[in-house]
Amino acid sequence: MIPITVVKIDPGVEALIAEVLSSGRLAQGPMVERFESLVAEMCGTRHAVAVSNGTVSLVAALQAAGIGPGDQVITSPFTFVASVNAILESGAEVRFADIDPVTFNMSPDALATRITDRTAAVMPVHLYGQAADMQSIMDVIGDRDLPVIEDAAQAHGAESGGRRVGSFGLGSFSFYATKNVSTGEGGAVTTDDDVIADRLRLLRNQGMRERYVYEVAGHNYRMTELQAAVGIPQLERLEEINATRRRNAAALTEGLASAPGIVTPAVREGATSVWHQYTIRVTSDSAVDRDAMVEGLEKAGVGCGVYYPRAAYDYDCYRSNPLVDAEPCPEAERAAHEVVSLPVHPYLSDNDIEKVCATVTELASGS
Repeated sequence: MIPITVVKIDPGVEALIAEVLSSGRLAQGPMVERFESLVAEMCGTRHAVAVSNGTVSLVAALQAAGIGPGDQVITSPFTFVASVNAILESGAEVRFADIDPVTFNMSPDALATRITDRTAAVMPVHLYGQAADMQSIMDVIGDRDLPVIEDAAQAHGAESGGRRVGSFGLGSFSFYATKNVSTGEGGAVTTDDDVIADRLRLLRNQGMRERYVYEVAGHNYRMTELQAAVGIPQLERLEEINATRRRNAAALTEGLASAPGIVTPAVREGATSVWHQYTIRVTSDSAVDRDAMVEGLEKAGVGCGVYYPRAAYDYDCYRSNPLVDAEPCPEAERAAHEVVSLPVHPYLSDNDIEKVCATVTELASGS
């Protein structure tokens, strides 16, 4: 079986974990500070504030930006539901701007039609590792005083217009087990704003700047030293990790060029992708539809995944929620019926890539 993803622990992790265990400091200590420094360097920001997971990083970013009940936040309808859940946890209303059919990211034109007087923040998602069109999104926002919270959970090191994601507003990163950089669970918020960074550090530590001196109602959002130790070696070789993913993505695109009805992913001009996922569309010109493609791949021993099978609002728990504006987004719904992600991780062999391409082509051709 060629897995859709592979999780391997860097050799240097064991020494760092031993250092943590011998220190007697297991939570929010010098290893976390070292991790934060590397995340800030990755994004080119003044600050990175580590937290316990990616969803928490979204929640904390919204809280630090002052988002709450009565506010409205616009995000993508084609995303993991953590984006939606974080907005709901803040007490704000969720509104969706449809996606660009090529990049799967929020369409700036769609965003322009969705902003209202009640819009308090915009949350673009850098899906599959490709940077959203942040220049155009910022142009749409214009002079409006709207915080921008970048859901960059899948896009460690991606760029838009020469700037790293997470540097346009508040960046929210996940370091879940399958991400390009993994700590098992973990997250971080990036910012150039000293005041926001200070508020984030208060929020994650029960509102304390000093022990038992509370300045705000806070939470326990802390990252452990062990989580940080797992992630540090990966951050140190992130360029190598992403370069391997790019090579694999290029080989997949070349190998799938003759597959009928298969639309391979394209990178927007002015952007880069770190290829967290390599996601094709299975269109009506293919001999099989998306679901049959998935079944055929699995039978042939090729791992794959459907990210995501529905638009984010297309579940009863959200459609019935008065804080969710479930206005249809046709491009997101079309993508949900066509997409399938193929293995692109750094541990693929040339033979693996050849098998993936041959299997997709055979299924799409009906042979």
